Amino acid sequence: MEDSSEYSQSEKAALLLLALGQEKAATILKHLGPKEVQLVGSIMASLQNITGEMMDDVLEEFITVCKSQTAVGVDSDGYIREMLTSALGSDVAGGVIDRILLGRNSKGIEQLKWMDSRAVADLIRLEHPQIITIILSLLDPDQSAEVLSLLPTNTHSDLLMRIATLDGVQPAALRELDSIMEKQLTGSDNVQASVIGGIDAAASILNYLEGSISETVLDDVTDTDAELSQKIQDKMFVFPDLINIDDRGVQVILREVSTDQLLLALRGVEDKLKEKIFNNMSKRASEMLKDDLEAAPPTKLSDVEQAQKDILGVAKKLADSGEIMLGGGGDELV
Repeated sequence: MEDSSEYSQSEKAALLLLALGQEKAATILKHLGPKEVQLVGSIMASLQNITGEMMDDVLEEFITVCKSQTAVGVDSDGYIREMLTSALGSDVAGGVIDRILLGRNSKGIEQLKWMDSRAVADLIRLEHPQIITIILSLLDPDQSAEVLSLLPTNTHSDLLMRIATLDGVQPAALRELDSIMEKQLTGSDNVQASVIGGIDAAASILNYLEGSISETVLDDVTDTDAELSQKIQDKMFVFPDLINIDDRGVQVILREVSTDQLLLALRGVEDKLKEKIFNNMSKRASEMLKDDLEAAPPTKLSDVEQAQKDILGVAKKLADSGEIMLGGGGDELV
């Protein structure tokens, strides 16, 4: 690696934490969510041959960004909203902003994010469906999918439809969660309704559900409301859709994915998608992967689906951070 532009955002974060030292890094990690801690920690553990030049590059970029973006003496909420809207666009930023600003005063929801999914499911399974809907909408999509799969099967389609049709949540409704978790979630009645839930949230949760469960839930939704089901399907991003990502985006994804994951995920996919992947790897790496695919023994379908979902999760996070565009095409990012 010659300069910081060649590092992924996750690698930059890991290098920065290593440069800051154990005590300061620990302080920063306390403010991250469980998935961010796991991701950055794994990268920190895997980094090898770290040079002083690499550290200097990352620190220099970090200082430059801080100087240009840090707000001094301005309203922090307004600054966060403007910054994220400028970076992500209004459609994507809305949900992200509400998660950040609501989560800041929401110790209960933050605690749920660190809990085992089964424990969360046991905590909420007897609550009113609308309360469960709000909680599932506030959790990250992959955790929501796990929790949903652990709830009674006959509730799945109803909860997903409620998530898809959820049109914001008023502070009074958020305060109702206080009685469930005995935590303060929000403050003033003047806070605007959040934009959690909706078609995008429902599609994201379905993307993370196990294949057979996802199909069953979607079939049930179709039987109840075919138009809503189609809107959800239109927003879903599935593994074959990786073919629509531009070459640069595929290369960014591959840097974040292990060879073992890729080996599993490419089982049974169309040759056109395989070639897209191979063409964005080095010649040696692609040849080794082809040989491994040919020699690999039969694998359980559930393992293949999980590997594909893991890679889709990586792609979505990269898209949310603005590093790639899931649809491909469009204007080139600069």
